[in-house]
Amino acid sequence: MKSTHTFAAALIASAALLSGCASSTDPSYNNGAYNAGVSTSMGYGTIDSIHVVRGSGHTSGGGAVVGGLVGALVGNQVGSGSGRAAATVAGAVGGAAIGNSVEARNAGSNHDTYQISVRLDNGDYRTIVQDSVYDLRVGNRVRVVDGRAYRY
Repeated sequence: MKSTHTFAAALIASAALLSGCASSTDPSYNNGAYNAGVSTSMGYGTIDSIHVVRGSGHTSGGGAVVGGLVGALVGNQVGSGSGRAAATVAGAVGGAAIGNSVEARNAGSNHDTYQISVRLDNGDYRTIVQDSVYDLRVGNRVRVVDGRAYRY
């Protein structure tokens, strides 16, 4: 009975610990493009600059949670008493780290995006982040529709 309470306490502690490890992304960032959820009216302008933004390796945190749970279950099988609790917590932390790294490797999240600065015809500036630039070059006239730049 006591080992059941110890195991439950270790799972709760590891879940609390892992919730702090879960990564969060900027809510305006959606599939590689800022302003993707915001409907912007169509506008025309000229590209001032294009910069490559290296992938940052964001993960959802799911791999860390699953890895932490599996690590806690494996760690709970080792030792007895307070040694078992320590092994459970160590297994949860190690499993979370391994799970997060496996998720990052499998997700292929290290892709490049392009930050395009556009000077609109009305004098405003808009920065657009998209996953490719196709045939866009500095100085090109572009049409901006829903947070993406298209050659005009």
